[in-house]
Amino acid sequence: MNLRPATPSDFPAVLALNAESVRFLSPLSEPRLRLLHEQATLHEVLEEQGEVVAFLLALREGADYDSLNYRWFASRYPHFLYIDRVVVSQRLQARGAGTALYERAFAYATDTGVPLLTCEFDLDPPNPVSARFHARFGFQEVGRQAVSGGAKQVSLQAALLRPDRGRP
Repeated sequence: MNLRPATPSDFPAVLALNAESVRFLSPLSEPRLRLLHEQATLHEVLEEQGEVVAFLLALREGADYDSLNYRWFASRYPHFLYIDRVVVSQRLQARGAGTALYERAFAYATDTGVPLLTCEFDLDPPNPVSARFHARFGFQEVGRQAVSGGAKQVSLQAALLRPDRGRP
């Protein structure tokens, strides 16, 4: 698999992957994706045989992003990398793609001196696979909130990087 920065030519594949997993994410239109891409500090895709099979989109503090979850972190932490979404093709799940993307995010944070990675996952409806995945990376719950007009509840997660080694 090949990990590389996303480009606008990847947008159709990114939108298709997001739609495939929309039950765990917010919907994503092309104009919204363009806006997020422009603001993203890290927007990576993972290719397998020339096909985009996964992506990660992350923003630093100070972005003009209207996400309720991003705003929650921005109101509490002066410096962070917010992982807005990580999506892996359903046919490749549990084969290391998500791990490769998260390792890239941790490496970026370590290289640029970002002390904290943040994200969220669904509690209601439950997403136990995501909960286990994030625990493996040292994420811990720092809050909860209702989103989507109360239709979902998320666990707000943070992983503090160790200055000497990066990942917790």
